[in-house]
Amino acid sequence: MMTSNRPYFIRSVYEWIVDNDLTPYLIVNSDDPDSDLPQDFARDSRIILNLSPSACRQLQMDNDLITFSTRFSGKTVDISVSPTAVLAIYAKENGRGMEFGLDYDKAVLPPTKRSGAKLKKSIKPALTLVKNDHANHTDLPA
Repeated sequence: MMTSNRPYFIRSVYEWIVDNDLTPYLIVNSDDPDSDLPQDFARDSRIILNLSPSACRQLQMDNDLITFSTRFSGKTVDISVSPTAVLAIYAKENGRGMEFGLDYDKAVLPPTKRSGAKLKKSIKPALTLVKNDHANHTDLPA
């Protein structure tokens, strides 16, 4: 079984947003038991976190946990988020980013009939010119 690709997508979209001088926001499922979030700021089981370099300190994005320190209502708060709790990462300014459903990591594509089998080398089609020269052959019937 492969590991989740969600942490990799989160990191790459984060870098893409920051490289374009935009503000990365995370939407997180605030009910996630593996995350430590300020519940006073959650609405409808969601919390939006600003991950811009100016808003958070000591940002660490690992495969099993995203951690950083930020300020809520003037108080410094240490945040830890399980990547499985991340519902979306997007740029505040234009909304571009990536959304994950609650069952994102459980989605599995149906197996194909070639699952696990090595793919054969593809053979390129070739045309061969066949010269039809019946007029010069006397042994062919008419």
